Parts: sequence; structure tokens; C-alpha cells
Amino acid sequence: MSSTPELTVRRTGGKIYSHVRKKWLVETPEERVRQEYLCVLVSEYGYSLEQIDEELSVTGPGSGDARADFLIWRTAQEKADGKTALIVVECKADNVTIDREVYKQGANYAQYERSKFFVTHNNRETKYWKVDLERRMPNFIEIENIPAADASDKEIEELIAKLKVFKEDEFANLLHQCHNVIRNREKKDPAAAFDEIAKILFIKVYFERRMREARERENLFTVEAIDQEKRLHEEPIQSLFDATKEGYKADRIFEDDATVNLKPATVREIVRLLERYNLSDTSEDIKGIAFERFLGRTFRGEIGQFFTPRTIVEFMTRMVEPKEGDIICDPASGSGGFLIRFFEIVRQQILADIDEEYQAYRMQLEAQEMDEAERARLLTEKYNTLQESVDQLREGSRLWRLANRCIYGCDANDRMARTSKMNMIMHGDGHGGVHHHDGFINVNGIFEGRFDIVLTNPPFGANVEDNDVILEYDVTVPPETERHYLAEYGIPYEVAVAKVKKNVDKPIVSLFDLPKSDKTKTEILFIERCLALLKPGGRLGIVLPEGIFNNTTLAYVREFVEDRAFIRAVVSLPQETFYSTGASVKASLLFLQKFTEDEQADYDAQKAQATAEVLASQQAERQQLEAILAERPKQSDFYPDGVTKPSPEQRGQAKAKLAARRQELKTEKKAAKKRSKQLDEELATQSRALLKARFPYPIFLYDAEKVGITATGEADANELYPNGNQPPEIEKTCLELYRMFRESPEAFFEEGAE
Repeated sequence: MSSTPELTVRRTGGKIYSHVRKKWLVETPEERVRQEYLCVLVSEYGYSLEQIDEELSVTGPGSGDARADFLIWRTAQEKADGKTALIVVECKADNVTIDREVYKQGANYAQYERSKFFVTHNNRETKYWKVDLERRMPNFIEIENIPAADASDKEIEELIAKLKVFKEDEFANLLHQCHNVIRNREKKDPAAAFDEIAKILFIKVYFERRMREARERENLFTVEAIDQEKRLHEEPIQSLFDATKEGYKADRIFEDDATVNLKPATVREIVRLLERYNLSDTSEDIKGIAFERFLGRTFRGEIGQFFTPRTIVEFMTRMVEPKEGDIICDPASGSGGFLIRFFEIVRQQILADIDEEYQAYRMQLEAQEMDEAERARLLTEKYNTLQESVDQLREGSRLWRLANRCIYGCDANDRMARTSKMNMIMHGDGHGGVHHHDGFINVNGIFEGRFDIVLTNPPFGANVEDNDVILEYDVTVPPETERHYLAEYGIPYEVAVAKVKKNVDKPIVSLFDLPKSDKTKTEILFIERCLALLKPGGRLGIVLPEGIFNNTTLAYVREFVEDRAFIRAVVSLPQETFYSTGASVKASLLFLQKFTEDEQADYDAQKAQATAEVLASQQAERQQLEAILAERPKQSDFYPDGVTKPSPEQRGQAKAKLAARRQELKTEKKAAKKRSKQLDEELATQSRALLKARFPYPIFLYDAEKVGITATGEADANELYPNGNQPPEIEKTCLELYRMFRESPEAFFEEGAE
């Protein structure tokens, strides 16, 4: 590292000093980010001011005003000689969401300048990129860092080659190597191997974050660091794990006595495999890949059932159109994929909203005649107010509410509940509402009528039997927790828990209306449970086996749904969609919208009216049948008229006639019962047909062939939503067609859309 002295930000009277331009500038939020990052470039990377230029055009005269925030040359002499810069830096104000458009802007600037690297930066996110100048756009790949000022040519090439973020396939292969190390050396079963890989990944992420937040240069998650640490600790990885547990102690991720259950040589090899990769600063959700994609494929029958393919998660989440203020639940949360994607989408919406508000205010100020310093002061005040509104650590802020009041999930498997919480923390929090608990039973904030959105992929095929009972343990929480829940959720929580407590030691199915036998499929109960969890008007997306939609014996389930919600869409998936997670059942996606109170009242009235009309048409025949079934002949019915004291001969004749009538009646009653049953079936069929005619609404149906994943779990073409890998023959994706359909079903059909 060069001996460049530390540079500090200079401020006075609403102005901030540009060390490069050597002048005072009005301190706008944008300028603040730029000058603060300049200090990082000088103080931490060792670049001198003579190597840097600021607000410099990269396109030249007549090519538009493309100005880079910073250009950094390899040496001051190269800058003086007019050579191209090594690094382009694009800064944005902290209220601006850095997205792919910003990455493309940085890449364009680097392309214009012929630079090998570019940086996109604000205090929310800093990312580093290398540029392949021999390729057309997109020609940029994310890497771990940019070179320091004293980096040699060899070190720069090593940086490009080695210090990089994961790509999905690469990361999956690497984790497969880690799994093989544990399998071959430790002889652990897949689930136990999963626990150990998760611990080590969590350690790595924790120390990467600590490095970034403290701006430390030393990486403790390396073989070299572990070897050095052996001098102080007998088990250095356990020391790192203990620090990780302490860092997240309040989150109760691990038990206090949890340890890394691997031999030192095994740990050393896994660290060697992972050390050169960066987890924390990767733009893609590599933690999600770790927990959802790779592990779901690798461990298949053991824990694969808990992982929903990422393309399916993305599609289902977009279909229910989450927005700020929505409260979501997944009662079979697995690795937390639906909850994570909901969190990311709504967080992005919130940040985009404050970006828009800030830019609108800025334009408003620029349209007014005022002193530049006053304009900057007002803009900074607005910026600070907006930042407070999205400070996730500030109780009551928009992001705090999202993370702490809008995300709920549970899983009956303790390993997966813990994984959900870990996964949520890695993605930015929102884990507080995730619990290890049976999804059929009310707990904490999960109870009936609470949620705007339910998204879930419940377990298929298993039975909930009569001997699956509600235990006292299922409804018992510590007194302080009970008080907290009562304070937060009030009477609805009290009523919800009382309902379950009343059924302690009774079968779980006693809480439901749908069970028709002592063995009920879990997916059937989950349909009822999810509908119950929704608020009136709430939206549900659920993965179900296709038999639910077409099995004649399950018509009662479909009618149960029709009586409570609009069926918005059914999307049939290819048979192999879930092969990679160990499931072979062909599935479809069902999207429902629960009736509002007014819609439910209207529907119930229409249903009652339809039933009454069909009953009226059957009335005469039903009365005849009821008369036959009610007939109870006796011997006196066959005495001659007016005879009250029959002779022995008359009694004998009456007895014979009674026997004959009873024989006839036996046949008639059998036929009457059969016909009555037929009338009941006709009543159900005809009244439902009338009801559908009087309560009509369109249903979107789609048969998907390519959903982004192959039978082996590899990436594939995806026709479900707009993406970079759509089948060439697909003009509009399923999601786009669905939105067209919802906006104008009539026009949709007229255009012949499928």
C-alpha cells in the first residue's frame, strides 16, 4: 500500500470541499456521497488526488454529456499523458436505488473510456465490476473489489481471475464440492451435512459483513487466518462460530451450546474452497441459491421437499402483486423463499417511492428562483427526512414495519424453520415472524383473518390422521411472550388462541370443515387453512397436485373453494418441475382472491336463491317420495271400511294384504331412497350451475411448458414472466397475459390470447 495520507471530508456553511477540483461546492445529497467516497478511494485504496479526476466527460465533444463521477488512472503520469483511466466510478445519492440500469450506465462509461473496471456506489450498496472490452454489451461481470493503488499487474490479473462473486451454476458446483468433502470425510447424512454447511456459510457472511461495516482489510475467513489462529485457539473455526452466534444472539439462530461438528481438516478444506469468493456483496441472491436451489437438488428426498424452485417463487410472488402495507404468511415456509421475495419486492417499491418523491421535490426546487445554498439546504433536509423514513433500524420506519410487522411464516420441521430465519437475515431481515410450529395451528401472529397475501408450497400426499392431536405444547408460550402478542394483536389473537386451546388433546382435523374421513391429505387441509388465514379480499397463491383440480372424488374441495373465493388463475406446470426437489407429482398453481364481506353476502344470497329455485321445481316429486318413505302400513289399514271389530276371516285377509303391501313397499322405498339421492345430486348440480350463471367471472387458464428449470435442476427457458431466457416463440409471458386478462377479459378473448 502507498503512503498516501488519510483524506477527510471538509464541510462548512452548507458546502462541501472537492479535493480534486479544489473548490467548495454546495452540499447536496449527491455531492455528499461523491466526496465521502473520494476519501475512501484515497484513504483505503491508496490513490492520490493526482491519479483521480472528477465530473469528467467520457464521451468527448458532441457525443452527449456522459460525465463520470470519478476516473482513476493507474498512475498520475498516465493521467498526465492522456491515457485511458483504469477505473470509472459512478456515484448515486443514498436515496437512489442502484439497479441494473445504473450498472449498465457504469458499463457504458467504462466502455467509452476503455477502462477495465467500474464501481457503482452509494451508502446502501457498493459493487465492483470488470469489463471485457473485446465484447459488445452486456460485457461486465461483478467481482469482489477493485485493485488498490499499489497493486501490481499480476495482482490486478489475479483480482480479475480470482476475487469474484458467485454465478448460480458455479456456486452450486462449489457447494457440491463442500458436500462431498463432508460426505467423504465425516460420513454424515445429507441433513446433518446441510446443518454444517449452513453454519460455515453463516460464519463467512457474518465476517464479510463485519469487514465491510468496519472497513477492515483483514479477512479472517481464510486458511491462512485459521492456521495463524491455531496458535491462540485449539479450534479456530469454533471461535469464529462463537463470535457469529454472539453477533446474532438476539435472533436465537443457534442454541447457545451449538458447535461446528466437523474435523479441523474438513473445515480447513471447506474454507479453502470458499475463501476466494464473496457472499455479502453479490448482486444475485446467492444465499437463496445456497438454501433453495443447490441444497434442494443435492439432498432431494431428505430435505429437498422444503425447497420451491426460484422461478416458481418469482412467478407466484409477482402474480399476487405485493405492495407496501400487505401482510404475508407462508404456513409451510420451508427455506423462506416466498417470504424473502415478498420482502425484496416491497422493499424495492418503498425505495423507488422515496426516490421518486426526492426527484419530484428536487425538480420543484429547481423551478423556483432561490439562492443555490438555500436550495441545497432544503434538498438536504428533504433527503434526511426521507432517509429516516426508510431506516430499517428505526422503529416505525417504512422498512422497519415491512421487516417486523408484515412477514410471517412457520414450518413444522425445526431445521427448516431455523433455515428460514437464517435465510431471511441474510437477505436483510424480516425473520422475527418466522417460527418452528405446525402450520395448521394458530401461533404468535399467525391466525385467521390476518393476511393480505398467503403464498405457499405445502407438503403433498401425507395424511393428517385422527391420532394427530393438538398438544398442550402447541399452544403454550412463555407469559411474557403471551403478553407481547396480546399487546400487539389484541382480541383477535386472544380469540384465535382460545379456539385452539379448546381443542387440546383433540385431533387437528377437528379444527377444519373439509375432512371427510379419518385420513385427510395435507394439501386439502392447507387449502382450507390458507383461505381462513386471509383477510376478506386477500390473495392466495398455492402449489397443489393436479388431482385437486380434476379428481371427481374431490369435487367437494373445489366447491368449498368456490363458495369462499374467486378463482383468479390456474397455471398447469410441466411434470418435471419439481423433480429436482425430489417430488414427482404433476402440480398446478392456484391463485385465489377471497371474497370481501359484501361479495360473500351476495354469493351466499345467490346460492340460497338458486338452491330454493331447484328445490321448488322438485317439490311435488319430493313430497311423493317423502310419503312413500314415511308410509308405515298396519293390519287395520286393510280392514273393510267401517269395520272396527273384524272377524277372524277378515283379520286373516288383512294380514295377507299387509304382508303383500310391505313387500311392495320395500321395493318402492328402495327406489324412493335412490331417487331422493339422485334429487339431492341434481339439486347440488343444478343449483351450482344456476349459481355460476348468476355469479359469473372469468378464470385465467394457462398450460406452461417451460418454467425456467429442468428435471435435473438446471436453468431452462422460462415463459412464466419477463426474463432474459424467454422461449423465442413466446411473444408474451404468462404473467403479462394474466395482467392483460385481468384488465380486460373480453378483449383478451377477442384477440385470441391463450
